[in-house]
This record gives sequence, C-alpha cells and structure tokens, in this order.
Amino acid sequence: MSQYLLSIDQGTTSSRAIVFDQRGTIVTSAQREFTQFFPDDGWVEHDVEEIWETTLAVCREALKNAQLSATEIAGIGITNQRETTIVWERDTGRPIHKAIVWQDRRTSALCMELKKQGHEQRVQAATGLLIDPYFSATKVAWILDHVEGARQRAEQGELAFGTVDSFLLWRLTKGASHKTDATNASRTMLYNIHSQQWDDEMLALFRVPRAMMPEVEDCAADFGDADPDWLGASIPVAGIAGDQQAALIGQACFKPGMVKSTYGTGCFMILNTGDEPVESRNRLLTTVGYRLNGKVTYALEGSIFIAGAAIQWLRDGIALISHARETEAMAQEVGVEHGVYMVPAFTGLGAPYWDPEARGALFGLTRDTGIKDIVTAGLQSVAYQTKDLIHAMEADGAGKPTALRVDGGMVANNWVVQFLSDILNVNVDRPAVIETTALGAAYLAGLQVGVYPSLEEIASLWHCERHFTPEMKDDLRDDLYQGWVKAVARVRTSD
Repeated sequence: MSQYLLSIDQGTTSSRAIVFDQRGTIVTSAQREFTQFFPDDGWVEHDVEEIWETTLAVCREALKNAQLSATEIAGIGITNQRETTIVWERDTGRPIHKAIVWQDRRTSALCMELKKQGHEQRVQAATGLLIDPYFSATKVAWILDHVEGARQRAEQGELAFGTVDSFLLWRLTKGASHKTDATNASRTMLYNIHSQQWDDEMLALFRVPRAMMPEVEDCAADFGDADPDWLGASIPVAGIAGDQQAALIGQACFKPGMVKSTYGTGCFMILNTGDEPVESRNRLLTTVGYRLNGKVTYALEGSIFIAGAAIQWLRDGIALISHARETEAMAQEVGVEHGVYMVPAFTGLGAPYWDPEARGALFGLTRDTGIKDIVTAGLQSVAYQTKDLIHAMEADGAGKPTALRVDGGMVANNWVVQFLSDILNVNVDRPAVIETTALGAAYLAGLQVGVYPSLEEIASLWHCERHFTPEMKDDLRDDLYQGWVKAVARVRTSD
C-alpha cells in the first residue's frame, strides 16, 4: 500500500498542498497566494472560485514536483481557514456570494443586538462560543438576507452551506459529498458540542435552514473520493480538521494539559482539556479539539485575529519591508526596548477582549522612531497577545504551561520565538516540521486509511528542532507587558 499522503492546507492568504511520507516528512509542497477583498470597513472576502482554482493547481503541482501519480497517494487530508462561510447552489456548485472570511466584522451590529437580547449564555452553553462576527452563523444569515431570493431557495433545499473544507470536498467529489468534520462544525455557532449535533435552537436563533447543513463526521472518516478528473485517479478524502485543531494534532498534543500556539495570519493557542469541556470564565472558547472513533477530545482556545497579517500589512499595506524575512535582522538591531507599541486590531480584537469595533494603532512614536522600530513592534505584538491568552487560561484554572509547542510561518524567525519565550517566561519548543497544520491533516488521513495504527504512533514521530528558554529579567518583562496593556486599553471600545 502507498505510504504517501496529500495534505491540502487552504489558508486565509494562500492555498498549499504538501506531500508527506509515512514518517511525517515533507516530500514536496506547492503554494499560491490569492486575492484579498476589503469592500468596506472591517469587511474581508475571498473569491470562492479562486480558492478552488488555487487549491487544485497546488495539488497538481505538488504531485508533479514529487514525481508521484495519484495512484501512489494513500489518502487526502484537508485543513482549512475556519469559520469562513460559503453558500452555493446544489445543482451547479456555483457560489451565490463571495466567501465571507473569518476576520470579517460586518455582522457586529447583529451580534450586539443578540447579546442585548440575552442570548449569549445559551449560545455559549450549547456551542462553547461567544456571540461574535468571527463565527459562521451570522455570516450565513447575512448572505441569505442580502442575496436576492437566497433565503427562500435555502429553505427549499436548493442551497448548501459549508466552511471551506466542505466546499473543497464538494468540488473534489463533484457534489457527491456534502460533509464536514466535528472541529469545523464546532466553529459555526450552530453546533452543539455536547450532543455533537446541529442545534435546532441555534439554527432558529440565527435563521439558518437545516436543509443547508453538511453531515458531520469524525476528523478521520470516509469523506468521499476525489474524482479522477482532478488529479488523475480516484483518491479517498480521509481526514478533515480546521487549521488550528489540525495543528494540535500535528503537534501531537494528545494528552490533557498539552498546549500549542500557531502563528499564521492570526495566532491561535489551543489547550487540550481531555474528555470534559471547560467553560471559560475569561472569554476563551470551548471547542472540539478532535473527534476520533466517535470520542470527543475538547479544548480551550484563545483566538488572536492578527499575527502574521500584521507583517503582511507592513509589507503590502505601507511598504516598510519587501519580505518578511527582513524582519529578524531589523529586530536584532533594534532590540526590545524602543518604546513603540503596535496594537494590530485591524479587524477588531479577539480573545480575551472580543471587541469587534477596536481598530489598530501605533503608540510611542517620537521624532527618532524609524522603520525598524515599527517593524519590531509588529513582531512583539504577537508575543504580547499570546501573553494575554495565557493569563486568561491561568484564570480559568488551566495552570501555566511548562512548555509551549509553536508552529506556523512566523516561528521560522528565531528572534520572535526567543522574545515569545522571554515575555511569557515559558520554555518554547519548535518542532522539526513547522508545517504542523498540514501535517495534522495528513496524520488524520493516514489514521483512516491505515498508514498509522494509532495516536501513539503519531506522537512518536514528533521531534523538537530547537528549544528556547527565557533569558529576560523579570523587571524588564513586566515593564514591557504593562506598556502593552496600556496601549490595548487605548484602542478598546468596550469592556
């Protein structure tokens, strides 16, 4: 049997495909960025067809680069930007609106109204989530309310809803499978994480017809087969997980108390809490970590909307850098004490603040502030936001992590990871394979098709590439973080 696995990693700014061997080693990869649309203040959209076209293109390119045929791939795993919402026609597969991205804040007013009506406690009890534009439910309702005839068509069963994984699966199987997995379902604000079912009360509250909803499977399951027309042979789609849960799996955080933090477009910290969901008292999210063989492992999550996207903004928005790799040398030159703070609330603040109306700002600028100071402040903002999350987890009784496993594109920057260790006062481990999101999806597919016999086998494949230990003095750590706390307070619009 083939031991190769194809992982589709459909992210917020790019689509990637990575071929892994059975040891979890990257054989080859391909990546393509796609267009970001910002049609209004706080609005973020993607062209659904461009998501599909780039995904298909990188899959074909990865197989070509690996000199493998589709018949040599044991299974496909899909991981995806979560919460991003797509509605399409069942008969044609045509999307009826651009994808509304997880970062999008257009439904802020609706969310505020639902909170005022007193719904948040019930929503949190059922879904583990807070009422926020971040999640899919209000995005679906917005599309149904703003595309002519959409609501009636949805009620008649003519339209399908899905997060990006569902749409890609639909296209790969040419409409044969309308499915998702429990992790993606748990991010919609429509799924009961206790009963593991679409919740009728939530569907009614957010006015989403049940006829639109995909079937929910375990993370490793028979999701259907990719049609031979796409890659040259039929390949089973055998694993699906939202990107952050896929990273939890890729980091082999299978024991309660283990924690990982991913630094991509946003930053997402997930703590494995085991068999029991922990309801946060500090505005973190209770979510499905993974579901295998019908058994749910829960997690506590802190979500930061802007991490790597701040560096992308420095590059593309205001052209202070031409490539992200320039930032490490700049930060090394400037150091940590330059007095500038960047609060990258470009699309509001996520956990633990949940302030969708907050906006980004730079503080501490003086006449001698230069490009390198601002760039370094952008890097530091990611670590400061992570410290916010750890404080919230500690307040929820989780305890301070003894070590943090990190991944994502930003952790290739040694300065960033060392500053993270310093400001958190925690050991930080960077794995040999930092593409853990894609790796997690490959592991799930491998579990389903028999490449891996167990989670224990997968855990044995995890290796630390570099261990970072705190070196900063306590006084400096406290002073830097207090400056951050003051900066955040100045952009917040709500308590």
